[in-house]
Amino acid sequence: MHNVSMLRRPHIIHVKDKMQEATYTLSEPIGENFDPRFRPELTPQQMLSLGVFGGKYMTDCTEEFPADWFTHAKLCHERHDPSLNFFGVNASQPLSVWQKKGWIHPMDPRGWFQWYCRYYLGRRVPVEDDRQIRRFLAMKRHITQVKNNCDHGDLSCRRRQRQALLHWAYDSRMM
Repeated sequence: MHNVSMLRRPHIIHVKDKMQEATYTLSEPIGENFDPRFRPELTPQQMLSLGVFGGKYMTDCTEEFPADWFTHAKLCHERHDPSLNFFGVNASQPLSVWQKKGWIHPMDPRGWFQWYCRYYLGRRVPVEDDRQIRRFLAMKRHITQVKNNCDHGDLSCRRRQRQALLHWAYDSRMM
């Protein structure tokens, strides 16, 4: 387990899990020096504790990330369980759909959230960072839909859309 908060920069992280065997370099302090366009409202740790991706997303790669990210994480090792999501609904598409649409980059075979976790830790890959940040910004259309169609604070309104926003580090509980 890497204690990434105490690491000198740059630092190399070695990954070996069910989906990937690779290395990457951390060049920025954890949680700092983000692209000015990228302002997530939730940290990876907050997202995991709220309940995202049916609890299945990160179950075999916890060694890569800080242990405290998983202290209160809602995880399910056996299967995707939408009841673990904050809004209790499925707001995910299968990985095969993401792959078919070209949304998965080989360096982050689990998708956007894996990219975000690594970016948060301090990894920077300019071309991929730009692509993923543009995808993050595109989710704002869902914020507009929630705000235009729901009373402020009505968490029962558009639960699937709100859960999807949580998957992208937008705190839809505040809308």
